[in-house]
Amino acid sequence: MKSHLPLLDPLRFAAAFGVAVFHQMFWSWAWTSIGVPGFERTVAADVLYPSAAPFTWFGWVGVEIFFVISGFVIANSASQSSPGEFLLGRALRLYPAVWVCATATFLVLLLFGSGPASEFILPYIHAMLMVPKGVTGQWLDEVYWTLAAETAFYGLVFCAMLTKKVTLRHLAFGLTIYSAIFNAVALLVLSCTTPSDLPYLVILMFRVPCAAFLLTHGCFFALGIWLFISANRELTTLEQIAVAITCLSGAAEIYFFASFFLTSIPAIADQSALVPIMVWAAAVFLIARAAKRTRHSAGVASPEAPAYLRTLGLITYPLYLTHNVIGTAIIRALVDAGVDATSAVWIALGLLVLVCWFICAQIEPAVRGALMQALSHFGKLPETRPALRRPTLAPPPPPP
Repeated sequence: MKSHLPLLDPLRFAAAFGVAVFHQMFWSWAWTSIGVPGFERTVAADVLYPSAAPFTWFGWVGVEIFFVISGFVIANSASQSSPGEFLLGRALRLYPAVWVCATATFLVLLLFGSGPASEFILPYIHAMLMVPKGVTGQWLDEVYWTLAAETAFYGLVFCAMLTKKVTLRHLAFGLTIYSAIFNAVALLVLSCTTPSDLPYLVILMFRVPCAAFLLTHGCFFALGIWLFISANRELTTLEQIAVAITCLSGAAEIYFFASFFLTSIPAIADQSALVPIMVWAAAVFLIARAAKRTRHSAGVASPEAPAYLRTLGLITYPLYLTHNVIGTAIIRALVDAGVDATSAVWIALGLLVLVCWFICAQIEPAVRGALMQALSHFGKLPETRPALRRPTLAPPPPPP
């Protein structure tokens, strides 16, 4: 089974970088039009980038691109793993980076934040354990909400693997229908109300909590699974219809959130909600095209992807976890030192990329090794087995 797409690593990095630019050059000042953001406000410099708004306001759509890529990558992992291996693999991938980045964020907030230290302790514990904060709690860093959606998806895949009957195909169909219904309702509410109406506010308020239940964002993970299946065989007509539904559902979720931004932030009132949809659709098209090329080259040895592309993919996760609070603190330090605001953003992002390279190349492997040693004392770790020993989760063969 061929399923590795070298394209995913640079695309994932580009999505993370887009989210970082969105937070630093748009959300850092535009949030005042909507409400109070997270703890990053306690370390932020008082700088504005209104002239960059038309080019930065839609960077948040990188999250939706992440979720599609996650659907693909996790489907690949699940099709080649036992349940124990899958769970261990996900824990070893997520926890080391979270522990390092959450601790760094916590220390930055303690040293440079304007709020009381006690305010950061419980969010830090939640982040270290990767436990959702609840509806009324506070994230250590607002970007951590996506981990709630990711872990919910991982848990769903793990449960499917345990049944030995629910395939990736079943999972993709279920998420497609489940999420499409919710996003259709959200779009209907949007068409019948304004941002000041209660139904609109309720759906918007619970957008992030709903993500943890895969209501709003389940379609993106489903699309990733469909793209993985399409990389290994031709999709049936019914599956192609499901792909179309996931695309429409994803576009509806993006349109709803973009419309809220455009009606609530005067600086971008003249922009179009179609822009983030087009950016997301372009990323999906690239993945789909790469998946089709992979399927057509079945049986042909693929050239090894350049090491720097894989490095970009590894940098993505710590970059996403550190760019908001820590990146904001770096920008503040640079501005206080006399650097102009625009240069400060690009210098900060460049420094973060270097720091995140060091984290993924040196610190993460050491933490991961220590975690594996600790786990080995509590029980036997899953043995490495040949790939594809779990046909129940692999995509079914095409009909004759």
